[in-house]
Formats: sequence, C-alpha cells, structure tokens
Amino acid sequence: MIHLIATRARAVTLVSVGIFAFAFALGSSVIPQMDAGSEQFADLSSESRLANVEVEERTGVEADPGILALVTGGPEVVERIRSRIDEDSAVARTVVDRNGVVLVFLRARGGDASKDAADRLTEAFAGDPQVRLGGGAIASRQVTEAIQEDLKRAELIAFPLVFLLSFWVFRGLVAAFLPPLVGAGAIALTFLGLRLAIEVHSLSVFALNLVTGLGLGLAIDYSLFIVSRWREEAAVHGHGPEALAATMRSAGRTVLFSAVTVAASMSCLLVFPQQFLYSMGLGGVLVALAAGLVALVPLPAFLYWLGPRIDSLAPRRLQQIPAGGRWGRLAAWVMRRPGRIAAISATFLIVLALPAFGVNFVGVDATTLPTSSSARQVAEALDRDGIRGTYAPITAIMDRVPSTEVTARLASAPGAAAVLPPREIANGLWRLDLLPREDGLADRTQQLVRTVRAELPEARVTGQTAGFVDQQASLAAHLPWALTILALTTCTLIFLFTGSVVLPLKSLVMNVLTLGASFGILVVVFEWGRGLPGLESTQPILLAATAFGLSTDYAIFLFSRIKEARDGGLENREAVADGLERTGRLVTAAALLFCVAIGTFATSGISFIQELGVGTAVAVALDATIIRALLVPSLMALLGEWNWWAPRPLQRLHARLGLSD
Repeated sequence: MIHLIATRARAVTLVSVGIFAFAFALGSSVIPQMDAGSEQFADLSSESRLANVEVEERTGVEADPGILALVTGGPEVVERIRSRIDEDSAVARTVVDRNGVVLVFLRARGGDASKDAADRLTEAFAGDPQVRLGGGAIASRQVTEAIQEDLKRAELIAFPLVFLLSFWVFRGLVAAFLPPLVGAGAIALTFLGLRLAIEVHSLSVFALNLVTGLGLGLAIDYSLFIVSRWREEAAVHGHGPEALAATMRSAGRTVLFSAVTVAASMSCLLVFPQQFLYSMGLGGVLVALAAGLVALVPLPAFLYWLGPRIDSLAPRRLQQIPAGGRWGRLAAWVMRRPGRIAAISATFLIVLALPAFGVNFVGVDATTLPTSSSARQVAEALDRDGIRGTYAPITAIMDRVPSTEVTARLASAPGAAAVLPPREIANGLWRLDLLPREDGLADRTQQLVRTVRAELPEARVTGQTAGFVDQQASLAAHLPWALTILALTTCTLIFLFTGSVVLPLKSLVMNVLTLGASFGILVVVFEWGRGLPGLESTQPILLAATAFGLSTDYAIFLFSRIKEARDGGLENREAVADGLERTGRLVTAAALLFCVAIGTFATSGISFIQELGVGTAVAVALDATIIRALLVPSLMALLGEWNWWAPRPLQRLHARLGLSD
C-alpha cells in the first residue's frame, strides 16, 4: 500500500474523490427509508410486540390508534374532521371518545403505509387551526423531519467550526481543509454502507446523527495524528517515500488500531434486538472503519502529492509551533506525587458519578420531540387534562373471555383506575383494557402489568407500559453479553498494541470512571437542571459503547508514544513524560474539535439525541483532561515496570504476531 501511494499518489487521490462522490449520491437516498417509529426501541420478540402482531394479523387493523386528532370546536367540527379522516384509504375506522378526541385506527398494511397516511392527513389539515394531529404515526413522521433538520444544522455548525479550529491547530489553510474532507469521505462511505444494509434489515433514522458526529470526530483525530507525524518525519527525511513509510509505520499503525478498537466497541450494540441500538452499533462500526480507511489511503496519498505545499497559505509566524515542554513538565509534576494525584482524581470522578445512582429511566414517546411539533402538543394537552392514560391502556389479548372474578380482582388492583368490558375483536380473540391511575411509566403502573400477567397467564399483554417493561427486561438480558464483548475487545486490542496485560486492565478501570462521571453529569443536566422525568433507557448502553471506544482511542494514541519512547531506551517515568509531551497538544486539540463535532447533538430538538451529544462530549473532555493528564501518568508512575508486564506465554504470542512494530 505504501508503494502504491508513493507511485500513484495523484491517481489514488482522484479515484478516492470519485468513490466518495458516488457513495454520497447513492448513500444519501437511505435517509427517507430509515425507520423513525417508537417500535424501533422494542424487542420484536417480546410478548407486547407479538401481541400487537397477532391483533394485526387476525383483524387487519393496528392494535392501537396510530393517530389522535385533538379537535377544538363543537360536535359539528368533530364530525367534519372525522368524515375527512374516514376518506383516507389507509384508515380502517375512527372513534370519537367523550373528550372529543378522534382516534384513528389504521389498516395493518406494513411497510410505509402508516407514514404515507400520516403525510396525507398532515397535508389535509395543515391550514386548519381547529385540529392538531398526534399519535405514533404522526410522531414518526415528525421525528424524521427533525432528524433531517438536525443533520442540516449539524453541518452548518460543525463544519465551519471544525475548519476554523483546524486552521488554528494545523497553522495552514491547506492543512485545515483535511479534517472536514476526511470526515465528509468517511460519512459518505458510511451512508453507502447503510444504504446496502437497509436492503436486508430495517435501520433507525437516529443512526444518522451518530454517523455524522462520530465520523467527523474520528476524522479529526486521525487527520491530526497522520498530518502531524508526516510533518515530523518530513522535517527529518524530506517529503519522500522514507517519510511516508515512517508515518505509516507509526501514526498509520496507531490509526489502524484505533479504528478497529472503536469499531469493536460499537459492535457490542449489535447483540441487542432493539432496532435503535442495533442501528447505532452498525453505524458506529461502519463509520469507524470508514474513517480509518480514509485516513490510511486517500489522506496519505494527498499529503504525498502535496509535499511541502501542505504548509502553504499561512503566515510564517502562524506556522511556528508554540514552544513545548508544558505537558512533559505536567507529567513530571504528577509523577512526583502519584499516590495523592491518583486518589484525588479518582475521588473527583466518583463524586461526579454519584447522581447516576438516582437516575430515572423513561421510554420514547412524543414528548421527546421539539415543542413545535403537533404530536408533542397533543400529548402535553392530554397530560394537562389528565386523560392521556385513557389512550395508553394496559391491554390483554386472549383466546377466551376472562372470568368476572379475574376482572373484579384486576379492577381492585393497586394502580388500576378502571377495567373496560372485554370485547371480541376477531373470531375467538378477546381484548381486555385496563386504564391506569398514574402515568404509563410509573412504578405502580408497571407493577399493574405484572399483576395482569399473573392473573391472566394465558393472555398476551401489550400497551405502552407493557412495552416499556418488556424493553427493560430485554436490555437487562442482553447487557451482560454487550459488556463482555466491550471489555474483551478493548483489552485484547490494547494488549496486541502494547504487549501488556496491565495497561488494558488499567484502561478498563479508567473507562468505567469516565463513563460513570459522564452519566452522573447527564443526570444533573437533564433531570435536575431541565426537569425532565428521566433519561431515555438506552442511553447508558449507547454512551458506554461510544465512551469506551473514544476513551480507548485516546489511550492508544498516548500509549503509542510512551511505548515508542520506552522502546527507544527511556526508563518508565521518562517515557511517560515524553509520550505526554508529544501527544499533549495534539490530543487536546483533537478532543476540542471532537467536542465541537459531537456537541452539535446538543442543538437537536429531540431530547435523547441531546443526551447522547452532551454525554459523549463530557466523556471526551474528561478523558482528555483528568484521565490523560492526571490519572494515566500517576498510575504509570505507581506501577513502574509492572505497566508492561504480561505472562511469558502471552509475551511469546505477542512477539510471534509481530505487532510490536
């Protein structure tokens, strides 16, 4: 590959640009095909989901109303709205309840039928001030629109800021274009991968936010390390093949390990049956590998083609790198008092993590949308009137009518407001609805689901609350597998990179501290600060995968330089100081740029996307400061030569694999 780049640099660059253009043109068509419904957070094999499928197959109608029309006006207005809705071919039936809300039951046609119906009805009532549309089908449509607006906003905010910060870091106009270009290439390739994947598996539209933020962030990291090492080697060997080979053997190897490590961390999400988490995992794997590929092939080719012109279009004074020594002096100061620094740093992170123990988890519904969306307005209006629970009953589906004794016990169960009379919805298929007294995610309402299942063991229980209970059980069942994959892949890859078994375990502990502190800050910001009822229940899992990958990413960058210095003959403390000095400015700049890229999520109109952006940015900031500047050097000073210890069989394995260079 080095020979190809050195002999065909211009061709490699131009062909890569053509591939990126093709990938973006084809891949961008994936956006309207991605799913935005609330079912993407459910386990499709759960009891609640299978009950819905059974109802749809037996009746040809969706189990719950897909659209709620909140009408202001008298009975004549309600009837006019209802008649117009009934004209749509996707509508199976409508019901007007005593609150004047029109419940719209859609035909169970699958595919995009619900989306198309939502589009038609939204357009039909766009100028009517007397009706607001809500419900799952409308919320899904508005989520897709919000995601597309988020992506546009992220591009408008992130790319200019990244360019300006890159200009400050790289100190050259030409070089400043590289991170945005590498990021755009990685995102284009990932969109193409998602476009191919959606042909065989449904994907969540929310994965696009992660792909954009993570792709741009990793591109920044990889560009910084490739370009800085190229400049360093070119200053010694000139802008020729020798500098290219040295850059690829050092920084290129580091980028390769980093990309594989981030991809491995994100792959732990693939074990979850929830479409949301699976899609996030697939998008994370693809964008990490794509960013690594772009950084290892087109970027070096472009650098080789440019040669000394990489430093053009910048004032000579700006090209002068600030005097070094600060990070090395900081490391030396820390290592003179390693015990105290390690204890204080760890205690600080633990204190930040304490609020996480009081976290409340919630599901995804219309209230996660922006306040301007009609689906959220309808949900909040029903909440204010105290009648929203009427439209989110606990539903038992069974093959025979329940006995009056069981019905009476359920009516008197804690948390039950009323039990509606059982009704036959298909030949031999009965439905029993229980209205809860409290919010659908309240503890007593969740317990009511368990009571129904205990009283009616032959029934299939569904509804919003049952779906949330099943989701929590599914997440808990798959979480140990995900954590095992996360820990094993992270530790294995760091061992292959360093030859040590101590450094992977130490990185694992530091990643846990970073994750805990980040999650605690999320609770403070969103629950305590903004007054949200809780954090979306998949956020800890998603944040764990993302934070682990990015924390390991920075650990590899630092360990690569420390190991290089140690292999060059420096003793442990000197090698740590040298490694921190050589990576300090670059990692700080990379973290700053990454926080800008991923922090654009905080501008999203969807609350749990905001949580992901803030949580990831906080994790990156903590890792680049407390972890890298204080905990890493203090712990490495305390452990001394034990940092590089491994059992003899593993030492021989590492030597045989030939990964030390």
